[in-house]
Amino acid sequence: MTRKAWILVMTAASGSGYADGRERLHRDWLIEHPGSDARVTVSASGHEIVLANGLIRRVFRVVPNAACVAFDDLMTDRALLRSVRPEARLVIDGKAHDVGGLLGQPNHAFLLPRWLDSLRSDPKAFRYTGHEVGKPRARFAWRRVRHHAPNARWPPAGVSLRLDFDPPEGADGLEGVNVSIWYELYDAVPVLSKWITVTNGSTRPIEIDRFTSEILAVVEHDNPVEYRAGVEPLPPSSLHVETDYAFGGFTHRNSTRHSVHWKPDPHFSTQVNYLRKMPCLLEVEPSVGPDRLIRPGDTFESFRAFELVHDSSERERRGLALRRMYRTIAPWVTENPLIFHVVSSRSQIVRRAIEQAAECGFEMVSLSFGSGLDMENESDANRAKFRELADYARSKGIELGGYSLLSSRRVKPDSDNCINVKTGKPGGSTHGFCPALASSWGQDYFRKLRQFFESTGFRQFTHDGSYPGDFDAAARPPLQRGYDDSQWTQWKIITGFYEFLRERGAYLRVPDYYFLSGANECGMGYRETNWSLPRAQQLIHTRQNIFDGTWEKTPSMGWMFVPLTQYHGGGAAATIEPLSEHIDHYRLMLRSNLAMGVQAVYRGTRLHDSPEVRDMVREETTWFKSYRDILESDMIHGRRADGRGLDWMLHVNPRLALRKAMLVVFNPTRREITGTLRPSLYYSGIRSKARVAQRAGPWEVRELDRDESLEMQVTLGPMGTTWYLFSDAR
Repeated sequence: MTRKAWILVMTAASGSGYADGRERLHRDWLIEHPGSDARVTVSASGHEIVLANGLIRRVFRVVPNAACVAFDDLMTDRALLRSVRPEARLVIDGKAHDVGGLLGQPNHAFLLPRWLDSLRSDPKAFRYTGHEVGKPRARFAWRRVRHHAPNARWPPAGVSLRLDFDPPEGADGLEGVNVSIWYELYDAVPVLSKWITVTNGSTRPIEIDRFTSEILAVVEHDNPVEYRAGVEPLPPSSLHVETDYAFGGFTHRNSTRHSVHWKPDPHFSTQVNYLRKMPCLLEVEPSVGPDRLIRPGDTFESFRAFELVHDSSERERRGLALRRMYRTIAPWVTENPLIFHVVSSRSQIVRRAIEQAAECGFEMVSLSFGSGLDMENESDANRAKFRELADYARSKGIELGGYSLLSSRRVKPDSDNCINVKTGKPGGSTHGFCPALASSWGQDYFRKLRQFFESTGFRQFTHDGSYPGDFDAAARPPLQRGYDDSQWTQWKIITGFYEFLRERGAYLRVPDYYFLSGANECGMGYRETNWSLPRAQQLIHTRQNIFDGTWEKTPSMGWMFVPLTQYHGGGAAATIEPLSEHIDHYRLMLRSNLAMGVQAVYRGTRLHDSPEVRDMVREETTWFKSYRDILESDMIHGRRADGRGLDWMLHVNPRLALRKAMLVVFNPTRREITGTLRPSLYYSGIRSKARVAQRAGPWEVRELDRDESLEMQVTLGPMGTTWYLFSDAR
């Protein structure tokens, strides 16, 4: 079911009770600008600061101390917050300290504005001293060299708010230690970010053992009296939270398990759950550490939390919201070059690959795993060879890059691998063995890679394994003190390297969720051995994997696979080589990826072996580039491929002037099929009437149904494909 634009009226008289309550017109933010940019306002009394953008609102009471007293979804007129908590929590030199917060709320199931005047400050908490309003700042530099998304902006448009705190009076050892709570709220999306900084203005070092940068008592999603064995309680679904302290998985759910924690709320005594185990208290903190020593004059900065407020339980709408968030806070994910992955580093083969890539419309060549590329080889001859190849690639309009393995390798000496805290020996890490990034080997590895990129001019990097979040029980001075700071230290090392590549304009493929730290692409989600299956089965898997992977990823965020040469076995039945003998299958693999706006690992030694194959590949890439703007836009999920009937997906983009939607349809069978499709054009922004054209045919005006859907009869021949364009007829 889709949603239409609606009017939401919020007034002070309606009971909002906060400084910015007023009538407002609300539009569907996924289709058009909501009509209000992010802003900070202060109440006439000076007691409240309001952070709002027409979609969400966060209200802070600053007298007698600062605390968030409202977190509202203005899209559906509901409160997300039910109880006041501290703005943050720190453990410094072994002692816990709240930052801000107010005490005395009589019931933690809901929060009434009339209670606020009676709340009191905790004398042991850091106390609010002032605030500053500004604009969002770039987390790191992005050298933008690929302009696939014209609306990408860095840093995001919006507003920032900094709340400052001093230590409580009489706090021994905290004199001169100041804490700031930072917020950024972005224009036109219900998304904000939050982080903390701690400045040591004292004359001695302080140790930050732990920090909790966000504490939110959120309205519960589920409220059963009891749970039985095997039934897991559900955290609130209205709030999506992730951080850039993310590693160890292909999805945000895996990667943020180290920092986003939904816990029972011990103060929520009126909850229905008999054992009071409802996970409705959000705490954003590292699972271990960071255990950082902050010297006098230095400032510690936490990772950042990003909070997206969902206005629906519908899967497609929630996915669209998440994808819009990524386009806003990590706009480099919109880069989507066509990459040929070459399995050799021999100069003659690489030169031919560069030439064929240029002939066929590809944009990058990457020296794949198994190619023989060794970025750790510091010899003048090695670097000169690849600098010459990168220069040759540039002369052909191609960017050159390559592969390096990090995790899942065992380095020598053994002491340079992560040490298991239970055994005192290497091994037992996520991938068996993981080099310790703070070790001598780890520091040497990243030094070599930085110098390789600087000396060769490579502009693409595939980092296999990346850093999956393993702990290391060894002390590795001066970078790492031991187990408690090892995860934090290694995360800082690898994200620093990724930010270095982002600043150089390199395209970064990482099989882990490092999007918020500069990575462009992660796996769409597939099983590697499936590419040793017979070719016909690979086609179905390709479109199934893309269908499943794009619920939460944009098309440009996930890579797929096309084995031009043998991969994981399978023999002649699984591979496309010789290319000229399987040109029809090759074409269908290209279309199955490019028609979804998805790039694949086209892995082999050549892109064509005959003029006919060359022309076919060029035709497919030319078609993709002709419609790139709509193909790289978001997708509405139609019918998942099952090999039995027509499967289809719908691209939508209300921001485009002409091509606001494209329907792509496949017939996976060896017989002609006629099917009835009902794509909804709601998220394209088209209303009432649409202009429709099949392929490059004439435009036809069609009336839409009341839900902006359109009934279409589609006939496709065996293994056929087709596509339709839609524009607004108003």
